[in-house]
Amino acid sequence: MRGSISTELGIITIDSEVIAKYAGSVAVECFGIVGMAAVSMKDGLVHLLKRESLTKGIHVSLSDDNKITLDFHVIVSYGVSIQAVTENLMSNVKYKVEEFSGLTVDKINIYIEGVRVID
Repeated sequence: MRGSISTELGIITIDSEVIAKYAGSVAVECFGIVGMAAVSMKDGLVHLLKRESLTKGIHVSLSDDNKITLDFHVIVSYGVSIQAVTENLMSNVKYKVEEFSGLTVDKINIYIEGVRVID
């Protein structure tokens, strides 16, 4: 799936994988986010993803009118306010992805897959 922007010089096409990678790097910088999560369909276990495979914890959908929907599967830090963390994540990701891509972020869905104690 690709988003495209038409300019007077031509068309810019952005792959959804690029948006997912950028959104993932923004997300893990947010306070209270330990990392992205992958849920194993076979055994139902949640795995913390390494930095190089962040895109497995993010699903990007692009509508026909180039609006982005992001689904994040995250693990949060123990003892933080989930509401505060998710609001911070949504506002940071929305602002930075729109600034980066030039496309509109329509919706951000966050799935809390686990809690971790950080040393």
